[in-house]
Amino acid sequence: MARSSLLRFWLLSLCALIGIGVTLSLGRWQLSRAAQKEALQRQIHQGKIRETIDTRELLATQNIASELYRPVTLRGTWLAQRTVFLDNREMDEKAGFFVITPLRLEHSEAVILVQRGWAMRNFLDRTALPRIDTPAGTVQVSGRIAPPPSKLFEFKGADTGVIRQNLDLPQFRIETGLRLLDVTVLQTGAPSEGLQRNWPPVNSGVETNYGYAFQWFSLSALIAILYVWFQIVRRFIAPTRRRPPV
Repeated sequence: MARSSLLRFWLLSLCALIGIGVTLSLGRWQLSRAAQKEALQRQIHQGKIRETIDTRELLATQNIASELYRPVTLRGTWLAQRTVFLDNREMDEKAGFFVITPLRLEHSEAVILVQRGWAMRNFLDRTALPRIDTPAGTVQVSGRIAPPPSKLFEFKGADTGVIRQNLDLPQFRIETGLRLLDVTVLQTGAPSEGLQRNWPPVNSGVETNYGYAFQWFSLSALIAILYVWFQIVRRFIAPTRRRPPV
């Protein structure tokens, strides 16, 4: 084998090895993401079928993150002046605000953020706030424990106004000085107080991850097959074809 052919052989071998390694790693990563999402789906299901907890039980919980998606009924007082309107949020395929208000829990200084519902925005005046009712005094809120609101892409740093793109819970804790718990409550029930609560079901999208994993593994197999055919099989076939007839 000529020196140039040998160099070409090892160069293509290295490229094929790298390609197979990368595609296999990406396929395994997609499988791990699918496993994580399946675990999340199980956690959501287990949370929904557990008994509803009240304010006292919630405050007594040591690991509050373990109670995610569990039904809850809380009593407390709205901190209306700290209400935040998250922009560009959809419900029933309409754009508007997710309204979030801190709730100071009864007989405690602890506060929990409540995702109260969705309200239509005024597209003619983007600074106008929708009219919602925030009752004074002690209220009872039913819903389920949830992570903080999902974050959307933002072109600048964290907002601090009433209308903002995202709400970062640790930053909001510093901003307000409130003793915020590490979870939120997704308020459920019929529309009220000017808010809709037709929350979409949580879709893990695990099928998409399995589909991507199949594509990456298929590409890895294709690279291996093409390498074996062109770099090994054809090298043995070509000399045989060039042999002169006896």
